[in-house]
Amino acid sequence: MADNEFPQPNRPQDTPRQDSVPAPTGDELALRRRVSDLEREEVADVLREAAGEGRLSYTELEDRLETLYSAKTYGELVEIASDLPNGPTLAAGAAAVAPISHTSPGPGMTVHAPVINVFLSDQKRIGNWIAPERQEVNAVLGDVTLDYTEAHVPYNEIFIDVKSILADVKIRVPRNAIVHLDSNPILGSVSEQDSALGAVEEPQSAPKVFHIRGTAILGEIKIKRGPRLTKRLGLT
Repeated sequence: MADNEFPQPNRPQDTPRQDSVPAPTGDELALRRRVSDLEREEVADVLREAAGEGRLSYTELEDRLETLYSAKTYGELVEIASDLPNGPTLAAGAAAVAPISHTSPGPGMTVHAPVINVFLSDQKRIGNWIAPERQEVNAVLGDVTLDYTEAHVPYNEIFIDVKSILADVKIRVPRNAIVHLDSNPILGSVSEQDSALGAVEEPQSAPKVFHIRGTAILGEIKIKRGPRLTKRLGLT
């Protein structure tokens, strides 16, 4: 009997070749990421600023704004404004989709909290919560409260970036905190207030340094010192 009459075992060369599809890279994922209205507004601010500096003609500005407001992905934002200072970059987009590490932060590592995005709603961080080193807040028609007076703050310096659009954002810091405020109100207000009524003793510790950058567009950003009123009056 000829050899070819016997069943032969499967051999690698007999298996049909299947071309594997490579997984998308971090850059590709970044370019495909869907963008929010707030991200479009940030790029619109970059375009308007560039036009004010003479980098774009007003015709170019109108054309790019029209393209911007119909953009769906981060890659489209990069194409619109990557040739301008402060425009979106591929590196920033890739960082936004990078895998989240669940390891504990080591010495010298910077910890970023998830961005607080509020639209027609409110969010509060009060009581004994763990404060990150860097916090970004985007509030539109909402209310955000960050109270650091009772929080566990493991860092000497805290960086807070706030954008308030028709919203009210309150940041309460310890009475002895050092605040560096960089404000940009546009038909809005950014203020720092003290709380003198019913003052209570705070633990004696080295003052924390808060770097706060606030943009208020028809909104309010208030930085207050000391515990909440209910705490000062002993109601909680």
